[in-house]
Amino acid sequence: MEKEFTQVSIPTSLYKKIEEKIKGTEFSSVSSYVTRVLRESLAREEENKEVFSPDEEEKIKERLKALGYID
Repeated sequence: MEKEFTQVSIPTSLYKKIEEKIKGTEFSSVSSYVTRVLRESLAREEENKEVFSPDEEEKIKERLKALGYID
């Protein structure tokens, strides 16, 4: 299966900072570093994401009580 890619523009100054940061590391390119950082950021965001807000959760509990599923 072939991976598809697209281009994203970042400021040249940021590119150069990343380039310096990854010298001598496992990253072979700025693209590979940026991809890793974005994946990690999105994964953390998903982990911290609440399924229901506290208000929604309370409404669900009230409905389940009314239906006799919980006391």
